[in-house]
Amino acid sequence: MMTNTTTKTLNIFLSYFVLFLLGFVVMDVGLGQNTTSDEIKVGVVLDLKTNFSKICLTSINMSLSDFYQTHPHYRTRLALHIRDSMEDIVEASVAAYDLIKKEQVSAIIGPRSSMQAEFMIKVANKFQVPTITFSATSPLLKSIDNPYFVRATINDSFQVEAIAAIVKSFGWRSVVAIYVDNEIGKEIMHSLSDALEDVEVQRSAISQEASDDQILKELYKLKTEQTRVFVINIDSSLGFRFLKKAREIGMMEEGYVWLLSNGMTHMMRDNGRSLETMQGLLGVRSYVPQSKEREDFSLRWKRKFNKENSAGDGTEPNVFALWAYDSVTALAMAVEKTNTKTNMKTYGPHLIEALSDIEFKGVAGEFKLINRQLESSTFEIINVVGDEERIIGSWTPSSGLVNAKSNKTTLFLGKRFLPVIWPGNSTVFPKGWEIPTSGKKIKVGVPVKKGFLNFVEIKTDPISKVTTTTGYAIDIFEAALKKLPYSVIPQYYGYESPENNYNHLVQQLYEGKWDAVVGDITITANRSLYVDFTLPYSESGVSMVVPLRDNKNKNAWVFLQPWSLDLWVTTGCFFIVIGFVVWLFEHRVNTDFRGPPHHQIGTSFWFSFSTLNFAHREKVVSNLARFVVVVWCFVVLVLTQSYTANLTSFLTVQRLQPSATSVEDLIRNGESVGYQHGTFVRDFLRNLNFSETQLKSFASAEECDDLLSKGTGKGGIAAAFDEVAYLKDIVSHNCSKYAMVEPSFKTVGFEPSFKTAGFGFAFPKNSPMTKDVSIAILNVTQGTEMRRIENKWFNRVTSECPDPNSDDLSSNRLSVSSFWGLFLIAGVASFLALLVFVALFLYEHRHTLCSNSEGSIWRKLKSLFRIFDEKDTRSHIFKSSAVHNASSPITPCTPSPSNVQIRPLPRSMSLNREFELRRACFSMSEERFRTQPKHDKQGESDIEFGAESQREVKQTQ
Repeated sequence: MMTNTTTKTLNIFLSYFVLFLLGFVVMDVGLGQNTTSDEIKVGVVLDLKTNFSKICLTSINMSLSDFYQTHPHYRTRLALHIRDSMEDIVEASVAAYDLIKKEQVSAIIGPRSSMQAEFMIKVANKFQVPTITFSATSPLLKSIDNPYFVRATINDSFQVEAIAAIVKSFGWRSVVAIYVDNEIGKEIMHSLSDALEDVEVQRSAISQEASDDQILKELYKLKTEQTRVFVINIDSSLGFRFLKKAREIGMMEEGYVWLLSNGMTHMMRDNGRSLETMQGLLGVRSYVPQSKEREDFSLRWKRKFNKENSAGDGTEPNVFALWAYDSVTALAMAVEKTNTKTNMKTYGPHLIEALSDIEFKGVAGEFKLINRQLESSTFEIINVVGDEERIIGSWTPSSGLVNAKSNKTTLFLGKRFLPVIWPGNSTVFPKGWEIPTSGKKIKVGVPVKKGFLNFVEIKTDPISKVTTTTGYAIDIFEAALKKLPYSVIPQYYGYESPENNYNHLVQQLYEGKWDAVVGDITITANRSLYVDFTLPYSESGVSMVVPLRDNKNKNAWVFLQPWSLDLWVTTGCFFIVIGFVVWLFEHRVNTDFRGPPHHQIGTSFWFSFSTLNFAHREKVVSNLARFVVVVWCFVVLVLTQSYTANLTSFLTVQRLQPSATSVEDLIRNGESVGYQHGTFVRDFLRNLNFSETQLKSFASAEECDDLLSKGTGKGGIAAAFDEVAYLKDIVSHNCSKYAMVEPSFKTVGFEPSFKTAGFGFAFPKNSPMTKDVSIAILNVTQGTEMRRIENKWFNRVTSECPDPNSDDLSSNRLSVSSFWGLFLIAGVASFLALLVFVALFLYEHRHTLCSNSEGSIWRKLKSLFRIFDEKDTRSHIFKSSAVHNASSPITPCTPSPSNVQIRPLPRSMSLNREFELRRACFSMSEERFRTQPKHDKQGESDIEFGAESQREVKQTQ
């Protein structure tokens, strides 16, 4: 019993002890809850009756509850004061003013739309109350201009680069941007136009309160246009009504492209909306990473929203709900960092500073404000297929478009995205535009001309009122249209420009009167500012036509004209070289090439130049010299025959030359010049310093011919300036009278440009037909069809017309380039013969080079030159002469001291008699040597020969 009593007592004690502890804990918690905390009033301005605001308000309440549940020790608490802006701009501003003045809130969350925020921010700025928005995305709301405005959402201007990248990647050249007709909508259009650059952006503004009939009216208007690519950036409720009506009238079929902006893409499933009406659409949306926290938030949010809203089944938290959740979290963290004891007038600046420094990982990703606004660096590109928003790629500022599967940046069309399903369940890539050809023709403006009608002429039958358009330009245009991959039916309308000035015609196209302008329209920089031109179909440039004159060659120096200066110089040099080479080979073995220096030089030149008419009389005895002379005679023969033929041509053939080629001469001589009436050439001539009195206009080729025929003296003109195409037409009909020449200037440094872009066809700015017609023009001009069209409208008789660009208008002189092969042969032959001669000479006198008795190399060379200058007595030429002299019967001693020879004596003569005769001959030679000039080396040789003979006689004795 005692034991049981003790046990019961112990249990009772433990029970009371536990209760005591629980009471202490409860008391402690109660004390903690009753701890004084600072309440910070925060206003919330939303359109409370809209489902969007209900979704975001649920997120705001959840954020506040979750934050303080995880941060119970914080000394500040946000107290929400909610106001309904009732979807009205004024009500939103009134609500903000009421919250600031009556409730004295420290910050405001909201409003829903950018239009409401624009006015509400001004009120908040005045009282220095920070305003945090999670849904106002317009770029018009700039945080830099509003120091108390915080954008905890993505600026719409961030997405335009991604949209532009998509458009450019598919090669679409024109898009229609659909936006709300207000300042907010216009602002995003500026950003989009800047991002698209060369792509034409057509605008379609629609009222925020547009009815279904107004939407249909706008859609039917868009359907009649060429462009089939639509970028839609409007409020989601209006935008999805717009798409629904587009589907009803067949604008969601194959060939159409719809690209949704970030806001609409995020709101696709709003209110349980079905994606069935949006099949094949593309969209961009800011990237929100998947996380465990986001999944947990979504589950709790659905339970809470469905509990608070009876019609909430199927509703999902959109990205704006996530941003609303993170916005409240950031505000609560900033309030805790701000000193609550701060004066209310300075609390706002401190709070906005603290809010700018907040960084954390929220349910929508990283929360970090840069210049007080949230930034997103990545956008996803989605394609609606079935009930799925399929991600086909992404875009980042650093990498551009990235394939969703490979995560690699690519540059080729079709590889940047996963396969796309287009509207109409089509896999065919849309070209982005269509020519409306069902019963509708494109309107083409054509100039009404008074001259040069072979370029373009439009006639209207006065009875049937049928308009007929013909001409060179028309044929090329229609030939190009036939090569397009689609059918285009032109309907021509004549337009008579004032003073034949085509600028007025281009202005009509710019104002939208026609779809194209066709004719002989010059492509100029000024016109290109208003319209787009195709590639030119004619030759470009400004030139001039002048009369031809007969240039009979009566010049006294006409005989020099058949050859160019370089040929004259080259031929003269070769004559000298050949003469020198022949002299080298002949002067040791040929008496004709010996003698005093001036005699040898004269003989060499005479021999060489006399080969011109083959009048050389000196015999050539060296084989090497004969080889060189034979080759050179062949070269001379060709040169002389060519010279004779060309000189004959110069003297007998008629030469037509332009009467003027220099613009300065025309200006200096006061000559009148012509230009086509109404063209830009008049201003062009004024810029060249022609006076007004020198300018005369013509309207046709016939009138130009009449003015040129008269000349300046009879009231005509000396030259006509115009574009090449017109001048060729004039010359083709009068090729024997006129020539087209390129104007020249003699003044150095003054060379104005005579270049123009030629004739082209004009289309409205960024028209998709411009590029296609340009490609078609290339196909026409590079084929045989262009020649057929030219022959049809410009009937040129080429056999009778001299080519103004040929050399027939100037002397056709022969140059070295015509005979360089002959000169090469003569030069090589002379060089080879010279090498052989030098080799033989050195070999023959090798003992002189190798002998040590001569001393230095310089003395050896002097010895070789002395030997080279002497007669080669061993030559067969001189041996033959010796034999001839020995047969003479007159006397044993020859009469010339230079030819002393000892004749053989009869055997009957005694030795004494022989010795006496030899000594007499030697004495005679010695006497003659003393009377000769000392440079006669042959006399010295004769004396030596006589002395040698005397020694022989003594030996015989």
